[in-house]
Amino acid sequence: MRRDVRVLLVGDDGVGKSTIVTSLIKEEYVDNVQHVVPEVTIPPEVTPENVTTYIVDSSAAPADRPHLESEIRKAHVICVVYAIDNPHSFDRVPAYWLPYFRSLGVNVPVILVGNKIDLRGGEVSNEDLENEVAPIMEEFKEVETCVECSARIPTNIANIIFFAQKAVLHPTAPLYDSREHTLKPAAIDALRRIFRLCDINKDGVLDTHELNEFQQTCFKAPLQPQEVEGIKSILRSHNPGMLRPIPSSTHSSPNASPPATPSTEEEGVTEDGFLYLHTEFIRRARVETTWVVLRQFGYAEDLKLTEGWLSPKYGP
Repeated sequence: MRRDVRVLLVGDDGVGKSTIVTSLIKEEYVDNVQHVVPEVTIPPEVTPENVTTYIVDSSAAPADRPHLESEIRKAHVICVVYAIDNPHSFDRVPAYWLPYFRSLGVNVPVILVGNKIDLRGGEVSNEDLENEVAPIMEEFKEVETCVECSARIPTNIANIIFFAQKAVLHPTAPLYDSREHTLKPAAIDALRRIFRLCDINKDGVLDTHELNEFQQTCFKAPLQPQEVEGIKSILRSHNPGMLRPIPSSTHSSPNASPPATPSTEEEGVTEDGFLYLHTEFIRRARVETTWVVLRQFGYAEDLKLTEGWLSPKYGP
């Protein structure tokens, strides 16, 4: 996983790119800011992901186009800023900015940033926002999410950087089809392999012991009993068939007759249940959980096994 993230802010003039950067650094609104703020470096120890983060402002002026194109090509993630009080700036996101990135051959995650929510009249629900950006996200798969903020209040400024880092370090696109709302085939194949590796006794389900081994391997901590029950409750409410009863070990010897009415000690998580849990992680904006699992079992960003897993080295 990379140890640095380069975040570029682009957008029409006047949407508040420089003010966002300044508010992030100063942690307060600054009335008069430079037209383009110099590059800012955030050290790893102050970011949740523990990576060095470079924040780059830009100008949309024609005279600055060569520099803008250079920065677009260097960016790991691009935040396209539009102003809530300027519908034209929003319309230009799919009409100009996103096609522009593609014309340069750039394929990096994009975060849509709606600035100046303090100037919006009335309440807007999350559903309204989703309906507004859904057509853009369907046409441009590189768009990871949309964040609304205000540099003046300030509100959600830090979340812009959080989502930008997340889009680079834990990208959704390789794993999940946002149009179909399903895992992509390569992700399914990888997670099926992981399930089968974790199914120690090869009975087709993960029992509590196997779930704990999996949790310990990936997250270095055991599952608490209430967490195990929480997992099973999610699956049970979605589809009880994603859990399967595990017969208790009542046979004293291989030749012993089974009891007339088999008892069950617990329910195990099926392969379909395991896949569903990871689908839910992604839907609930916890895609980093699935990436931790994939990387722990040797998968790179392209969902191919790393060389270290394919050809492990032994000895000094």
